[in-house]
Amino acid sequence: MIQNQELLNLLVLQNLSGIGQINAKKLLEHFGSATRLFQAKDEELAFVEGIGKKRLQSLKDTANLKEAEQELQFIEDHQIKVHYYKDEDYPSRLKQCIDGPILLFSRGNINLKNKPILSVVGTRQISSQGIAFCEKLINDLAPINPVIVSGLAYGTDIVAHKAAIDNNLQTVACLAHGLDQIYPKVHQKYVEAIEHNGGFYTDFCSHNTFDRKNFLSRNRIVAGLSEATLVIESAEKGGSLVTADIANSYNREVFAVPGRPHDKFSRGCNMLIKQQKAQMITSAADLIYFLNWDVSSEKDNKQTQLFVDLSSEEQLVVETLREIGKAELDTLSLKCSLPTHKLASILISLELSGCVRPLPGKQFEII
Repeated sequence: MIQNQELLNLLVLQNLSGIGQINAKKLLEHFGSATRLFQAKDEELAFVEGIGKKRLQSLKDTANLKEAEQELQFIEDHQIKVHYYKDEDYPSRLKQCIDGPILLFSRGNINLKNKPILSVVGTRQISSQGIAFCEKLINDLAPINPVIVSGLAYGTDIVAHKAAIDNNLQTVACLAHGLDQIYPKVHQKYVEAIEHNGGFYTDFCSHNTFDRKNFLSRNRIVAGLSEATLVIESAEKGGSLVTADIANSYNREVFAVPGRPHDKFSRGCNMLIKQQKAQMITSAADLIYFLNWDVSSEKDNKQTQLFVDLSSEEQLVVETLREIGKAELDTLSLKCSLPTHKLASILISLELSGCVRPLPGKQFEII
């Protein structure tokens, strides 16, 4: 738990112009605390790599102390949760990002521990096909209980949040402003549902109102929280492609949904795939396969069903596995004469039925 004086100094540090999160972390690592940092003499500060005269002046500027005091009061008055980047409750994947904020603020009931986490982004002008794909994908992922992360914007973002809510999944909305407001205002009606099973993250203070330049900062939180980012639809330029680039810079998986070449909001996704900046997916099964998510581990501990109604293709896969024992996807594809994308979907269905389980190395066996 951060003491009030230390939190006050961290709030000052996070909002100092010209310092940034990377240099702020360097300073905190060197001095051990923000309180000790602001007590340091100029000659001590000069020993820290990257802290020149300009940044030294910024550290001595106390102009935003009053704003930090007001923010501390806001945090206390509204029971805002504050996550310090060195603490256990700070999102583990975001902690790995060099430019992750030193302080992250949250509201709601967020629990990311040991959860599969997927960021879903896309155009604000999502098509009916895009909406249908997003809703079906999240519905199909529901059995493994993933956390769905997005940015609460119009279009793809809110479709993803709503689909998560409809499937009783955790959803996290990353904001480009402080926790004293919601933008766009029309999405205020979703706040209660999001906070009930999920919540809001931001690295902006309450006095930071909505501004378009804040999107880049917000996008790095969206990309940094999850193990993978999925672009549903996007034009050739836009915030979704920026988020995909950030995710790539963090060495995270990026996926894109392909579309027809002449469709404006498929061009961005097609470009990501063509430039090998994203894997192409067409279903939840693809996503689960590429991320090697364990379907069975997230299910209720159900006993294997003795009598399951299987399709002819499912029965073929079961009988083949029974005959040859454990097998890799490609081997099973050849034995069953089924394409791998179709087989991946069948295997997920069999896992959910309790007939098959995945093994390390993308192998499968009969339970």
